[in-house]
Amino acid sequence: MNLLPTATSTDVQELQPRVAVLPVGSFEQHGKYLPLVTDTAIACVIAHEIAAAYPVHLLPPITASCSHEHAAFPGTVSISARTLYAVIDDIRTSLARSGIHKLVIVNGHGGNYVLSNVVQEANVDGPVVSLFPLGLDWDRAREYGGLESDRHADMHAGEIETSILLHAAPELVREGYDDADHDSWQRPFLLVQGMTEYTRSGVIGFPSLATAEKGKAVLESLRSSFSAHFDVLCRLS
Repeated sequence: MNLLPTATSTDVQELQPRVAVLPVGSFEQHGKYLPLVTDTAIACVIAHEIAAAYPVHLLPPITASCSHEHAAFPGTVSISARTLYAVIDDIRTSLARSGIHKLVIVNGHGGNYVLSNVVQEANVDGPVVSLFPLGLDWDRAREYGGLESDRHADMHAGEIETSILLHAAPELVREGYDDADHDSWQRPFLLVQGMTEYTRSGVIGFPSLATAEKGKAVLESLRSSFSAHFDVLCRLS
């Protein structure tokens, strides 16, 4: 799969988009069968689905973010919340200079809590930034896709992430997901103690339930759900 947008400057000039779409992923462990780039790949897959259906300016992804709870696992790289905030703020400023004042952040990593504050502060004077998918969007996608697990139990490298990549980028999925399930429902101090307190493998979820068909349906649902976010941003502009 190609994680990067291929549009030219001329393409953007002809499209004249009012909304930009920024995938935000991470570079963190996802067990033995999914790559460190999993969250980035999924954010890009969702963003490409959006760009195929809506007149938006697709941006390249932010590939490292707030993965501090995974720090004990080899390969994980994090940046601070303030750095992530600053990068997105700079991107918004740059987009505004070219006449694009609306931004959708497609978040692929649940630990990027600061993104909610980015959206909260940006919209004080009116809707200009949206965060997608929201929890409700993910829940609808799980139901539409026939997933057997829920969002809390299937937190990391589980049924939904593996399903999306089996459909969109099967070359990224290695053997071993079919016997890697790990149930850790109670994890009250995850942000205090880190992932290793609750999983040795790095998995919290049920990848054995994953199928490419589920992944395809999840993406179809998310593409449909995005219309509400697009409408909110464009309604008054």
